[in-house]
Amino acid sequence: MRRPRPWVIVPGIWNSDPDHWQSRWQAERATVDPEGVVRIAPASWSDPDPIDWSAAITRAVRSFDEPPVLVAHSLGVLAVAGWLGEPGRPSVAGAFLVAPPDPAAPGFPAEAAGFAEPRAASAVPTVLVISDDDPYCSADRAVGFADVLGAEAVRIGARGHVNVASGVGDWPAGRSLLGDFEHAL
Repeated sequence: MRRPRPWVIVPGIWNSDPDHWQSRWQAERATVDPEGVVRIAPASWSDPDPIDWSAAITRAVRSFDEPPVLVAHSLGVLAVAGWLGEPGRPSVAGAFLVAPPDPAAPGFPAEAAGFAEPRAASAVPTVLVISDDDPYCSADRAVGFADVLGAEAVRIGARGHVNVASGVGDWPAGRSLLGDFEHAL
């Protein structure tokens, strides 16, 4: 049996706490394949700098011998969308993006002002998971982001920001979506 593709976990601002689905998925993967998952490590978690986050994504991707799948949430979605458009970046197998924030929305964190909405199509398979009642981005804006990225938009109903506060826990439905995405790569 082929080893699963490695993952690069790209959390949002302030990182994902241990109860967040990203952290849970990372811990689960690490128990069966410790070398198969890494989380980005920017120096600017709480005062995010897009250049620092981009460099952190590049370092994480280069830590693998094969192209990984990027698994991003919230501000991490914007970081990945920008990173995918950079010339000369290392290869990835695909991008699984969940709950993008809208930089034009009033609730967007002022400290993340350097991050922009997606501006170019992704050159790799990409899925954008959208909650219908995300307080940080309307479903219509998120569908527009998916269109710009050339991503498959997957609407999951009312799941808030798809985080701990939304009560998704391990988010098995999301894990299934990621599994289907990986299987299609």
